[in-house]
Amino acid sequence: MLPIVEKSGIVLELELRKMMRDQSDIVIRAITPILWLTIFGSVFSQIRQIPLAGVSYLAYITPGVLAQSVLFMSIFTGVSLVWERDFGQLDRLLSAPIPRTSIVLGKALAGGVKSLFQAGIILAIAFLLGVSIISNPAYMVAVIVLVVIFGICFSSLSILVTVLLKTRERVMGIVQLISMPLFFASNALYPVDLMPVWLQVVSLVNPMTYFVAALRALMITGNLSALPMDILGIGVATAFFVAAASLAFRKLGV
Repeated sequence: MLPIVEKSGIVLELELRKMMRDQSDIVIRAITPILWLTIFGSVFSQIRQIPLAGVSYLAYITPGVLAQSVLFMSIFTGVSLVWERDFGQLDRLLSAPIPRTSIVLGKALAGGVKSLFQAGIILAIAFLLGVSIISNPAYMVAVIVLVVIFGICFSSLSILVTVLLKTRERVMGIVQLISMPLFFASNALYPVDLMPVWLQVVSLVNPMTYFVAALRALMITGNLSALPMDILGIGVATAFFVAAASLAFRKLGV
C-alpha cells in the first residue's frame, strides 16, 4: 500500500508542475462559473427567492456554481490524458516502474488539487457580490476536503471514459454529455422538491446532488443534519470511479 501512495505522490507532483508552467487553463475554466454567479445569480435574485428562509438565490446557487466549476475542471483530466498519449508521454509513463493504480490516483488527486484554485476564485467572486459565507474554520477545512474528494471522483470518471473510448473526439463528446446533465439534474440551481418526480429520482443517484448539499450546509445554512449522508454519497461515488478507472487503466498496453 505504501509504494502505491508514494508513487501516486510522484505522479501528483508531475501534474502540478505542468499546471504551474501553464496556469491559463485554470483561468479559462473559471470564466463560465463566474458568469453564472455575476449574471444568472444576480438577475434571478431580483426575480424570485428560493424557498429557503433567509437565503437569497445568489447565496443559494453559490455552492452549486462552485460544484460546477470543480466538475468541469476535474472531468477534463481525461482530455489531457489523450494529449499525453498522442505525444507519447503516456507510453513513457506506462513504461516507468509506477503501478498503474498510482497513475490513476496521482492524476485524479491532481484534478482535485487543481479544483481548489477554482473554488478559491468562486468564493472570492461570491464574497465581492455580497454572499455571506459561514466563516467557521472547521467548516472551511471540510469544504476543502470535499472539493478535493469530488475532484478525485470526476477525474477518475474522466480517466475511465478516456481509457474506454480512446479518441479525443469521442472523449470530448462524452465528457460534455456527462457533465451538463449531472449539473442540471442536481440541486445546484434549484431545490430537488421543485423537480418533476422522475428528475427527483435521477438526482438521488447523482453524486453532484450530495456534493452541492454538503457545500450548501457548510457554507450557507449551517444545517449539518444531512451532512453524514451527503459525505457517504460522495465517498461511495469516489470509491467506485477510482476502482473502475484503475481496473480499466491496468488493461492499457504500453
